[in-house]
Amino acid sequence: MSKLIKKGISVDLKERVAKVLTDEVAPALAMDGVQAELVDVTDGVARLRLHGGCLTCPGTLVSVIHGIEQELHRRLPEVENVEFV
Repeated sequence: MSKLIKKGISVDLKERVAKVLTDEVAPALAMDGVQAELVDVTDGVARLRLHGGCLTCPGTLVSVIHGIEQELHRRLPEVENVEFV
Protein backbone atom coordinates (compact mmCIF):
# COMPACT_ATOMS: atom_id res chain seq x y z
CA MET A 1 0.00 0.00 0.00
CA SER A 2 2.79 2.47 0.82
CA LYS A 3 4.24 2.01 -2.67
CA LEU A 4 0.94 3.06 -4.21
CA ILE A 5 0.74 6.11 -1.96
CA LYS A 6 4.36 6.96 -2.66
CA LYS A 7 3.78 6.51 -6.37
CA GLY A 8 0.70 8.75 -6.18
CA ILE A 9 2.76 11.50 -4.56
CA SER A 10 5.47 11.04 -7.18
CA VAL A 11 2.96 11.35 -10.04
CA ASP A 12 1.47 14.46 -8.47
CA LEU A 13 4.91 16.02 -8.05
CA LYS A 14 5.80 15.17 -11.64
CA GLU A 15 2.67 16.96 -12.83
CA ARG A 16 3.52 20.02 -10.75
CA VAL A 17 7.12 20.06 -12.01
CA ALA A 18 5.83 19.82 -15.59
CA LYS A 19 3.48 22.75 -14.98
CA VAL A 20 6.24 24.95 -13.53
CA LEU A 21 8.51 24.07 -16.45
CA THR A 22 5.78 24.85 -18.99
CA ASP A 23 4.34 27.98 -17.38
CA GLU A 24 7.37 29.61 -15.77
CA VAL A 25 10.62 28.20 -17.12
CA ALA A 26 9.92 27.51 -20.80
CA PRO A 27 9.24 31.13 -21.82
CA ALA A 28 12.56 32.28 -20.34
CA LEU A 29 14.46 29.38 -21.90
CA ALA A 30 12.91 30.07 -25.29
CA MET A 31 14.64 33.47 -25.37
CA ASP A 32 17.96 31.58 -25.46
CA GLY A 33 16.72 28.93 -27.88
CA VAL A 34 16.64 26.24 -25.19
CA GLN A 35 13.93 23.73 -24.28
CA ALA A 36 13.75 21.58 -21.14
CA GLU A 37 12.18 18.13 -21.38
CA LEU A 38 10.97 16.53 -18.16
CA VAL A 39 12.20 12.94 -18.16
CA ASP A 40 11.07 11.81 -14.72
CA VAL A 41 10.56 12.79 -11.09
CA THR A 42 11.25 10.18 -8.43
CA ASP A 43 12.10 10.47 -4.74
CA GLY A 44 12.34 14.26 -4.91
CA VAL A 45 14.74 14.24 -7.89
CA ALA A 46 13.64 15.89 -11.14
CA ARG A 47 15.46 14.61 -14.20
CA LEU A 48 15.53 16.92 -17.19
CA ARG A 49 16.98 16.81 -20.69
CA LEU A 50 17.95 20.07 -22.34
CA HIS A 51 17.70 20.78 -26.06
CA GLY A 52 18.82 23.74 -28.14
CA GLY A 53 21.65 25.35 -30.01
CA CYS A 54 22.87 27.68 -27.27
CA LEU A 55 23.81 24.77 -25.05
CA THR A 56 27.22 24.56 -26.71
CA CYS A 57 28.22 27.78 -24.94
CA PRO A 58 29.41 26.91 -21.41
CA GLY A 59 28.25 30.25 -19.96
CA THR A 60 24.73 29.79 -21.28
CA LEU A 61 24.58 26.20 -20.11
CA VAL A 62 25.60 27.11 -16.55
CA SER A 63 23.09 29.99 -16.44
CA VAL A 64 20.28 27.79 -17.77
CA ILE A 65 20.97 24.99 -15.30
CA HIS A 66 21.24 27.38 -12.37
CA GLY A 67 18.04 29.20 -13.34
CA ILE A 68 16.02 25.99 -13.69
CA GLU A 69 17.26 24.67 -10.36
CA GLN A 70 16.45 27.93 -8.58
CA GLU A 71 12.95 28.16 -10.03
CA LEU A 72 12.06 24.56 -9.21
CA HIS A 73 13.43 24.82 -5.66
CA ARG A 74 11.60 28.11 -5.10
CA ARG A 75 8.23 26.90 -6.36
CA LEU A 76 8.45 23.23 -5.29
CA PRO A 77 10.57 22.78 -2.17
CA GLU A 78 9.88 19.05 -2.25
CA VAL A 79 12.12 18.85 -5.34
CA GLU A 80 15.35 18.17 -3.49
CA ASN A 81 17.62 17.82 -6.50
CA VAL A 82 17.62 18.42 -10.25
CA GLU A 83 19.64 16.15 -12.54
CA PHE A 84 20.31 16.81 -16.18
CA VAL A 85 20.50 13.70 -18.34
